[in-house]
Amino acid sequence: MSIRVRFAPSPTGHVHIGNIRVAIFNWLFARHENGAFLLRIEDTDRERSTPQAIRDLLDVLDWLGLEPDEPPLYQSARARAHREAAERLLDEGKAYRSAKGGQGEAVLFRIPWEIAAVPGVRRVGPVEWPVHPDRPVDIDAGGIRFARISKKGKPVPFAGCLAGFRDLEVFDSAGALRVRIEDWAGEILDGGKTVSVDRPGRIRFTRHEVGFHDLVKGALAKPVDSMRDLVVVRSDGAAVFHLANVCDDVFQQVTHIIRGDDHVENTYRHVLLYHALGRTPPAYAHLPMIVNAAGKPYSKRDGDAYAGDFRDKGFLPHALFNYLSLLGWSPGDGREAMTREELISSFSLDRVQEAPAQMDPVKLLNLNGRWMAALPFDEFRDTARRYAAECPWGTEVDEKFFGRVARLLQSRTKLYPQVCEWDYFFVDLPEYDPKACRKFLARPGVGPALRRLAERLAESSFTAEDIERLIHETTAEFEIPRGKLNQPLRVALTGRTVGAGIYETAELLGRERAMRRLEYALAEFCTAG
Repeated sequence: MSIRVRFAPSPTGHVHIGNIRVAIFNWLFARHENGAFLLRIEDTDRERSTPQAIRDLLDVLDWLGLEPDEPPLYQSARARAHREAAERLLDEGKAYRSAKGGQGEAVLFRIPWEIAAVPGVRRVGPVEWPVHPDRPVDIDAGGIRFARISKKGKPVPFAGCLAGFRDLEVFDSAGALRVRIEDWAGEILDGGKTVSVDRPGRIRFTRHEVGFHDLVKGALAKPVDSMRDLVVVRSDGAAVFHLANVCDDVFQQVTHIIRGDDHVENTYRHVLLYHALGRTPPAYAHLPMIVNAAGKPYSKRDGDAYAGDFRDKGFLPHALFNYLSLLGWSPGDGREAMTREELISSFSLDRVQEAPAQMDPVKLLNLNGRWMAALPFDEFRDTARRYAAECPWGTEVDEKFFGRVARLLQSRTKLYPQVCEWDYFFVDLPEYDPKACRKFLARPGVGPALRRLAERLAESSFTAEDIERLIHETTAEFEIPRGKLNQPLRVALTGRTVGAGIYETAELLGRERAMRRLEYALAEFCTAG
């Protein structure tokens, strides 16, 4: 069978970048392997999976170019198939009904009593635990309950599935054997018998582990005695995530499940569910979580965390796609700015990192800037013009002049909303940064040097080359280190400390506007000496 992967979000709100990264890794793996990328919308939470949330999800996937190879599967449409699977488990004695808490009957999947027969389960050996004598050991069809002993000697309640305690023996405080579970297993499993041992002293059982080979994390295993039987159908008749997820993966013939490592615990249970349903589990790959600088899960508190936030702030879809592709994976050769085709060609699960991946907003911004600089100029100019139209100065501008400004600033623009910062090219006088004026214009010696430069510029051809030459002549005359007059000139002409090359900026401003600003800055901000 060819490779088939799926992205299976629960659309209950904004789409987190962690979920989008899962979608990207699935999409890249499918494209690299010439397989199929499927979309399953797990919309069984009818209160939170609103039509708007689903539209938002589909819009983000479309924006990022994550097109599925088959029509989306809506999990809610398969409710009947989920219930039928639960009924088969009940009929085959692999599940049972329980009405604990008076909430109506739920269906629980029984961790298989013959646990050693399940592929992926191995026998570890005998385990012996002291148990607290003040709490009984209770055994019934729903599992085993007792109390372990804390470091302070207090009882710590514990419960587990029957299958986790094969060969269980319960001893009293004097060391006498009170119960051997194998003697009563059939009657207990049938629900016809319960066993309770008062004043226990210790228990002994054979430990088994359920495991699987993760394509990212390697061999993983979990003791069966740490597991409990699993609710698969709620008392209202709705299948829970575990059963619906496994049934739908079987239905969609999924061969590889690539998802976040917060699902590792679920996978141990799903391996057992696959066996109970007579199916072979797919291959699993669990991706490291995305964290902040402190190593905590990355959230809205740390900055933009939803894919829609980045779209609304003017990030390019491929820049976000490119960045998230490299968050927990690398091509191994140091490349960062990669086309979609390069990512597809290079992607492999064996290069996914096991350690958490740290979100770096500055790195993402810089990568976006690299892709902005690589855009065809006409596309950049036209999009920038639309953003400029939303700025106070941008409703009526000379289109030819705007194109010249856009060409100069394309390589300096990291986000389209930064177009509003181009105002100094389109207003009579820029808004001067007081701190920059104090630092660069009020400094002793700057005023006379700028005055002499203004005299030279007034008689020049005012090309970038001429402006550069005259600045060098002025710094030499005033014995100022080369380059040290550039920043004062920038502040005088633009009101700020950053921008494109000052020679090209001055030329684009033009002689008349530049000279007017120089005279204004000399009068308002420069000292006489």
